[in-house]
Amino acid sequence: MFIAILGVIVLVAGIVLKRSPEPAVRFSGTVSTVGIALVVIGLLLSMFKVIEPGKVGVQTLFGKVQDNVLESGLHIINPVVDITTFDIQTQTYTMSAVNNEGQKEGDDAIRVLSSDGLEVTIDLSVLYKVSPEKAPYILQNIGETYNDKIVRPVSRTAIRDNAVNYTAVDLYSTKRQEFQDKINRTISASFAKRWLELQQILVRNITLPASVRASIESKINAEQDAQKMQFVLQKERQEAERKRVEAQGIADYQKILSTGLSDKQLQYEAIKAQKEIALSPNAKVIIIGGGKGTPIMLSDK
Repeated sequence: MFIAILGVIVLVAGIVLKRSPEPAVRFSGTVSTVGIALVVIGLLLSMFKVIEPGKVGVQTLFGKVQDNVLESGLHIINPVVDITTFDIQTQTYTMSAVNNEGQKEGDDAIRVLSSDGLEVTIDLSVLYKVSPEKAPYILQNIGETYNDKIVRPVSRTAIRDNAVNYTAVDLYSTKRQEFQDKINRTISASFAKRWLELQQILVRNITLPASVRASIESKINAEQDAQKMQFVLQKERQEAERKRVEAQGIADYQKILSTGLSDKQLQYEAIKAQKEIALSPNAKVIIIGGGKGTPIMLSDK
């Protein structure tokens, strides 16, 4: 469109030269021709518009937003129409306490009060996209700065409104997923009313006050010590049970021996053992008797 405007300026200059005295009047025809050529070229170029992949174009004619959306590709349009492009790919808006990590410079984390009155710092990322068919409505009612007008304030408000229902420790540990699901539903409903699609909420980090963190760490250490002691006690019980079973086995064995073996059987077993020793080729001295009767001495010497 700039070329066409330049052509109009050149054409006006040609008309002015045509009314000027000699010798400037001789160049009026050439200047007018160049001006007309520039106007034609500018209009032709303005009729062709390329929309990049992942974007849509919204047309505005003399301040009025058109309902039809231009998808990615080449389009032939009215040369006097203005085109505003919207990114319809997934976008991420991050609010973090780490400098230069989010969209805002410096510490941009969300600070909320929990139900027990403690200040909790939350880092959050919002993944969302613009509804392609609703881009004209966004341009008409919100504008191109929907990040600052919708995404940021809605997300921060949802975090604060839901955090007051949880204690600081619950937000940090057991209720973290429940809290994330709640703010996901809240933000999703609010975005839908403003033609934005929420894809995911990421609670990236929850920072508790130093005193609370110390208390949690102390509790965790105590639980670990208790679990360790339970393990030691269980091991000692198992060892005591093993010794009890072993002692019971020895007692049972001794009981069997004392009740199941007679004197004659024991004497018979002794004679068998002595006989085997006597038949052995090794040097030996054997005394048979055991205190009863006349002992018999056997020797191979």
